[in-house]
Amino acid sequence: MLTSVPFLVLALVLLLAQPAHAIKFSLPAYRYPPAKCIWNSVHPNQLVIVTANVGPGANQRVDVEIVDSSAQKNQYLNKKGINGETRLAVTAHAEGEVGVCFRNYLDHDVPHEETPSRSRVIDLDIDIGADAVDYNAIAAQESLSGLETEMRKLEGIVKEIVDEMDYLKKREERFSSTNESTNTRVQKFGTFTFFALVGLGVWQIFHLRSYFKRKYLID
Repeated sequence: MLTSVPFLVLALVLLLAQPAHAIKFSLPAYRYPPAKCIWNSVHPNQLVIVTANVGPGANQRVDVEIVDSSAQKNQYLNKKGINGETRLAVTAHAEGEVGVCFRNYLDHDVPHEETPSRSRVIDLDIDIGADAVDYNAIAAQESLSGLETEMRKLEGIVKEIVDEMDYLKKREERFSSTNESTNTRVQKFGTFTFFALVGLGVWQIFHLRSYFKRKYLID
């Protein structure tokens, strides 16, 4: 039992040291607005909870879209005209990054000179993996005590650590395989270059010998 205490302390520290994915920013309004995206790294099948609190703004419409950076360019959802607090949940399909993208559309009846002064404040909070799990709801549903709830949180964060270690191990194996393949190709290219140079040198010797014979410089 005592041997497990340091491990639990380490897991608790890691839990408390989880990076915060909260950001607050002002989103300018345009008739044809560019997307402002916030990106976060995710692993396949990880839960992502997005909580966006959109401040007031007359004659403006804020749309949100959640996409990823995979080759498939997955689009998880697209919601138009969000106001106040909006909570969205998606599950990552691929390894890479998930982007939460906002656009603030300005109504066409707003005078052009008023465009620079129009914007809306967005308070964005993104929870990923174990941080996205509502342990209070689980505790209420399963009648867990406070200590049991904390242990469930630690179990979730430890599972994430194990999954992250497995991912890093697989990536290291992939890089190692790539390095070995590259080294093999370099060696083959070096061998080919060596024999090519030897062949070129032999050809030059015979060519010069033939040339000198034609000029009667050698017998």
